[in-house]
Amino acid sequence: MEPVSDVPPDGQQLADLLPEGVVIADADGRVTLASVRAAQMLGTTPERCVGQPLAEVLALPDQDGQDWFTGNAPYDGLSTRVGIPEQSWLLPDGTEVLVAARIHRPPPDRTVTAVAVTLRSGRGRARLDRERSDLVATVAHELRSPLTGVKGFVQALLNRWDKLNDEQKKLMLTTVHSDSDRLSRLIAELLDVARIDTGRLQMYPRPSDLGLLVRRIVESVAMSTSRPVDVKVEEGLPDVLVDPDKFAQVVTNLVENAVRHGEGEVRVVVDLLPAAEGDAVRIEVSDQGEGIPPDLRKRVFTKFWTGSTRGGSGLGLYIVNGLVRAHGGTVAIVNAPEGGAVVTTTWPVGETG
Repeated sequence: MEPVSDVPPDGQQLADLLPEGVVIADADGRVTLASVRAAQMLGTTPERCVGQPLAEVLALPDQDGQDWFTGNAPYDGLSTRVGIPEQSWLLPDGTEVLVAARIHRPPPDRTVTAVAVTLRSGRGRARLDRERSDLVATVAHELRSPLTGVKGFVQALLNRWDKLNDEQKKLMLTTVHSDSDRLSRLIAELLDVARIDTGRLQMYPRPSDLGLLVRRIVESVAMSTSRPVDVKVEEGLPDVLVDPDKFAQVVTNLVENAVRHGEGEVRVVVDLLPAAEGDAVRIEVSDQGEGIPPDLRKRVFTKFWTGSTRGGSGLGLYIVNGLVRAHGGTVAIVNAPEGGAVVTTTWPVGETG
């Protein structure tokens, strides 16, 4: 029997272009269209699906052995029911698939005229669940360390206040203050990550002299380290429209990373990108350490990546990448010929009013 389809002639082509699998059934519950992706997931072909009962095509069991069609009864229920939320089911090969459906009920009688089902791999959700678990574990670890220090020293002060001399009290309070700063920084980083991930990062750009800002940042970082930090700024650089606070956060992070994880002298160069490569100011931060292997350079911009045992939350370069790209710039890492990592950021020169 030739199935009668309400799907436009190009419906199959459009469905095949979608990243998710699509199955559409008519008012009688027979499949009128199955995309190539859906057929692959179901272990069949689009041609074999068309004309078959939706109940047979989507005979997907759950962990309890109930199938999708029986469990959801898309053609039954209240006339106000227009969809089935995404649920986890099992494909014929045993892998997880996430299935959702739209039930078409046009007025006035609101009887079911079509059911459109989408199928997508559950691997993405499993990966997201793992990432969330890793996030929780990493954050818990990072928060526990300074909190343990704060709690321990505060408890010691409370229990032994009268027995401690002023120098001991000052040392303990200084340590508590340092751990509190570390907690504040971590919380600020987590908030930045959340804003970058959700697209809610607020920017307040204004024309800025990047060379002047970089010099101030380098002076500040250099005061807290014995490592030499050299800065070179090309003369006559144009102002760039940036959020000064976000820009300072990026450069501070890069210089501190070079000091913490690199070796030898840290060099910071600010110059104008060659005209052939675009109208932008370039900032290079380099060290004289071991560098970063090519196969790891893409991973350094992911959350919680740490390339050494010298501490850090592993969020810094992820935030750097997000902030630079929010300004329309780029960030890249290479190794210098003489050794050491070179992190390059570009900041487009646009209209500054």
